[in-house]
Parts: sequence; structure tokens; C-alpha cells
Amino acid sequence: MPEFDLDSFKKTWQEQPVQEKYDNSEILQMLNRKSRNYVKYIFWISVFEFFLFSVMGIFYFFQGEETNGFLSFLEKLGAKKTPEIESNFDSIYLVLKILSLVVTAYFVYKFYQNYRKIKIEENLKGLITRIMKFKKTVNAFILISILLLVAFTSIFTIFVFYALNSQNVEPEKSALIIFVVGIILTTGLSVLLIWIYYRLVYGIIMRKLDRNLTQLKEIDSQEI
Repeated sequence: MPEFDLDSFKKTWQEQPVQEKYDNSEILQMLNRKSRNYVKYIFWISVFEFFLFSVMGIFYFFQGEETNGFLSFLEKLGAKKTPEIESNFDSIYLVLKILSLVVTAYFVYKFYQNYRKIKIEENLKGLITRIMKFKKTVNAFILISILLLVAFTSIFTIFVFYALNSQNVEPEKSALIIFVVGIILTTGLSVLLIWIYYRLVYGIIMRKLDRNLTQLKEIDSQEI
């Protein structure tokens, strides 16, 4: 009986070709399905946000909570509640709310387009391009959401000074400092909360989509 050589056996075993569990086409289809699901999740999250903000905006608009709160704040600075100021504020508030909803609806539509265009049968380069475009759309949505918040805060701040100036009101320096500092801190905190929200909700999904994109690029480099 021949002597068993363990070293020779290890060498022979290591030299055996390892068969891939999945070929590139199967991996591509799997990554495609996962990518579609991630895009779908973001689409439905954005739809939920759109309807939530719509309902909240309509509710507060008819309740007049925003107007009452803003006018009470103006009175603390020394301005008087007049029909003109109420009317101007309501008009500005309505325009900004509509603008915000239009922007959100536009991105909901873009997310839906991206979801529909990522198809199982699409070629590899096309899929990579779709995912990269989708990432840019998500980043643009986050950036514009933050910019809208800053713009709205700036417009309302300007309106406060307009209302004070139209009534020739000069608020006390201490009240003015508190107002300016409060606006800066509130805006900064709101921006931070929005960034954290998108970082957690959208970020988790986008990181998974990034991993898919990396794998797709690896498959693409193997086929060149």
C-alpha cells in the first residue's frame, strides 16, 4: 500500500479549479433586483413625506396656527397686528408652501422614473449609469431641501424687518439680538436635524446601493 503523503494531497487539492457559485449574468440580475428595491424604498419614503407635509400644511393653514404664532411674535417686537400684515404673511406662506410641495412632487416623480427605468434586461453599463444618476438625484433632493429651509427662514426674517419698518417700530436692542440669535440657532438646528434624518433614512439605503454599484463596476471591468 503506497504511503499517504499529506503535503502532496494539500498541493493537489489547492490546485483544483474553484467553480464560481454564480456567473456574472446571474450576479448582474441579482444586483439589478436589489438596486430596484432600494430605489423603490426611497420612492415610497418620498411619497410618504409628500403626503405628510401636504396634510400638515393644509391643517396648519386652515387652523391659522402659523399666522397666529408669527403675528404674536411680531407683537412682542412692538409691531401691531394689521389686516395688511396678516394678508401679506398669508400670501407669502401659501406661496412658499406650494413651492415646497411642487419641489417635493418633482423629486417624487424623478424617483419614480428612476425606479421604472432600472430593468432586469438592461445592459451593465446602462444599469451603472442609471444608479449614478439616481445618486445625483437623491443628493440634489437633500441639498435643495436644506436650501429651501434656509430660503424660507431668510424670507420670513426679511418680512419681520419689513413689518417693523412699515410701522416705524424700532425694537429694543436686546429683543433684536435675541431675535437674530434665535433665528440663527433655529435655522442651524433645523438644518442639522434634516441632515441627520436624511443621513439615517436615505443614507442607509444609499450605502447599500453604493455597494451594489461597486460590484457592478467590478463585473464591468472583468468584461472589458
